[in-house]
Amino acid sequence: QVQLVESGGGLVQAGGSLRLSCAASGRTFNIQAMGWFRQAPGKDREFVAAIPWTGTITYYRDSVKGRFTISRDNAKNTMYLQMNSLKPEDTAVYYCAARGARIITPAQAMANVGYDSWGQGTQVTVSS
Repeated sequence: QVQLVESGGGLVQAGGSLRLSCAASGRTFNIQAMGWFRQAPGKDREFVAAIPWTGTITYYRDSVKGRFTISRDNAKNTMYLQMNSLKPEDTAVYYCAARGARIITPAQAMANVGYDSWGQGTQVTVSS
């Protein structure tokens, strides 16, 4: 079992920046990839970004490309999401997730059903 704990959420004005962190513990040797998802009130959970545990390829939803950057520090078992130029529509609870299966296609990276472990979420609120 992998435990995930997010941090770094908060309230920021439009155009501002936040950096989310996700610390993994437990059976971290099982992790093949990690991702960020978000859920706004009244909406379904949606994919934001994903990164394999090794390698350099990354995946993003179109609306955050050029503004968000996903990264990881394997030595610290931690994943990050740097969010710049934030917009009110980015307001949501952000969840980190880990999967024990490798990402082969972008569709797999974006599908929440492929992720085995989830954090408790951290609130991001962007005011206009």
